[in-house]
Amino acid sequence: MTTTTAVLSDELKKYLDENNVFATAATIGPDGHPHLTVIWLERDGDELVYSTTVTRQQAKNIARDPRVTVMIAPPDNPYAYAEIRGTVTITPDPEKTLPNKLSLKYTGKPYLEFNPASVDDSDRIIVRVTPRKVTGRL
Repeated sequence: MTTTTAVLSDELKKYLDENNVFATAATIGPDGHPHLTVIWLERDGDELVYSTTVTRQQAKNIARDPRVTVMIAPPDNPYAYAEIRGTVTITPDPEKTLPNKLSLKYTGKPYLEFNPASVDDSDRIIVRVTPRKVTGRL
């Protein structure tokens, strides 16, 4: 079976690159229901990347089933949305490079300064979403 990769529109790429986007990631929970998480993210080409820890439910969900949907809706214009359905790959991030980068972008502070409790975080991973279908008005 051939899996196709979808591309992000130029408008969506521009929005992601120029804004601190609070997106919602949906994974499939152990009972089959959606599990939703608000995430910080960045774009890498047509892929989306975000960070989590291996002990969080979303990480357990994607380890079991790599399908994910990311929803982006600008707060000032929620009708201009994007829904990105895709599959994920997981990469270890022992140096916490991505959460530090995203924290500087979103808060202007290193991640440990923004979230002192993160000193106790379990192992960090990078979640890379490869789009399979993109719909919406962005």
